Amino acid sequence: MELLIMISACKGGSAKSITAVMPYFPYSRQSKKKSHRGAITARMIANLLSIAGVDHVITLDLHASQMQGFFGKPVDNLFAEPFIARWIRMNVPGWRDAVVVSKNAGGTKRVTSLADNLKLNFGIVTTDRRRSKAPIPMAMTDSMVFFDSIEQDPSRRPAKDQNEVAPEEQDSNSNFEPVYTPEADLRPETPPAARRPSELEAVHEYTDVRVRDVITGRLVQGHLVDDDYPDANIPSMPTSEGTTPGPLTQETEMIPDSMINSLISTTSSFQPEHALGGSFDAADSSDDETHQVGRPIEQEKTITFVGEVRNRTVFLVDDMIDKSKSWIAAAETVVKRGGAKKVYCIATHGLFNDESLDEMETCECIDYIVVTNTFPISQRMIRRSKKLIVIDISSLLAESIRRHHYGERLEDPYPFRLTVEAT
Repeated sequence: MELLIMISACKGGSAKSITAVMPYFPYSRQSKKKSHRGAITARMIANLLSIAGVDHVITLDLHASQMQGFFGKPVDNLFAEPFIARWIRMNVPGWRDAVVVSKNAGGTKRVTSLADNLKLNFGIVTTDRRRSKAPIPMAMTDSMVFFDSIEQDPSRRPAKDQNEVAPEEQDSNSNFEPVYTPEADLRPETPPAARRPSELEAVHEYTDVRVRDVITGRLVQGHLVDDDYPDANIPSMPTSEGTTPGPLTQETEMIPDSMINSLISTTSSFQPEHALGGSFDAADSSDDETHQVGRPIEQEKTITFVGEVRNRTVFLVDDMIDKSKSWIAAAETVVKRGGAKKVYCIATHGLFNDESLDEMETCECIDYIVVTNTFPISQRMIRRSKKLIVIDISSLLAESIRRHHYGERLEDPYPFRLTVEAT
């Protein structure tokens, strides 16, 4: 609001041009609808800036690069990647054997870019929000059963198999002539290479040794637990007053319920996340720490890591550190399951909402927390934390302002790469 007031005041003072320098763009995670009646707050902020009278916007590492289309004015979206890569080369011992890891599917593009800059390998951590012990509904398996029945039905075999005659029958009936039918001639014949292989053939045909690098684990309350840990998603029976709820027993699980049966029958076709249509958005997984109103909080999730990090240093990279649960879960996975020896949590914007910095500070699997000074961090937090490292990027913003003021060109793909490498 203060920025909008300043822009309006400059506009009222007949300023020639107004440039808004916003190292961290507020509400950048709200760049799309999270629900049917949700608001796109980032677009609203862009509209407010344009209405107030801004002529140019300079920002750093937008959560989604498509947000530049929210503005009706020119936008310079700068990147902190060269500064982070330079800090890694100068301060991390043995960085050439490290691995860059994305803690969610939405940050893979950012991670692969840094890995290409440093010429390192990369990995990815994904979290499944729909872990369930419930049996698979029959509605979901009807299609598989239908196609399997088609393969096994002898009446649906090609006409070529029905018209074939055994060799001994051909010898006894030398005057036998095959019956010609126009339907058989017009029926397309599927080549052997295009036929659907059976499950047994698929197992032998598609064998990839890289599958050994896939590691899975269980997350309960945001922390990695052992496989023999009790299931946290077991529902509890409704109890009367004076009794305590408990998990379902074997006897109660067998009680039929018409409401449950009707719900199970519709699970394969009804998806609350996409009630109005659409498909899965990979960028949505980058907001796995946000909770939507009206949706129950899941106690247990499944986390999967793809990559090889044993006895190596790991760089967990994302655009911002807002909450700590996903960072701690990814760090525990690569250390306890993957065997990594050291973990660096690296982000451009260090928001540290609630007690996220203290939680990451107490995590034994996180060694260092590296952020830039795009978002103000109090000196008290810096002095209190033993793992926090802040990279100064004031020279990046200063050079951007100077070039924009004098009308100089911002070269691609990064305008100040030569300046950063020379310092």
